[in-house]
Amino acid sequence: MSDVTATNIFVIEADGIELGTFMKCSGVVNESEVIEHKELNKDGRMMIIKTIGALKWSDITLERRVDNDTGLWEWRKEIIEGDITKARRNGSIVAKNSKMEEVARWNFSNAWISKWEGSELSADANAVSTEKVTITHEGLERV
Repeated sequence: MSDVTATNIFVIEADGIELGTFMKCSGVVNESEVIEHKELNKDGRMMIIKTIGALKWSDITLERRVDNDTGLWEWRKEIIEGDITKARRNGSIVAKNSKMEEVARWNFSNAWISKWEGSELSADANAVSTEKVTITHEGLERV
């Protein structure tokens, strides 16, 4: 049994460069497609047989407070400007504790930012401005 360690932040790295820290991360998911087909068993009864299909990965969504770092926006801009090849990167989501020690890492491949979302802007609101990015990728593994 391992020690329980609180995860305080998530860091995104792309091609070995840290691009930001985040308070929320979702979509760190991989799954196998389930294929069902009907088959007669030896008694002549129809059975549903489930087999393993293609692997698939969810998009990763990260959210953080807005700051003056534009690294993620610059990455997104490569897609906007049509430089798809340059925009595809390998990287990691790194979970860190309060001492900034790495507690977990997930590597992704051939990733690009498919969506960038800013906060609702309102001068009379007391909320903290945030930005949210969605990273689409072609593979994810826990290392």
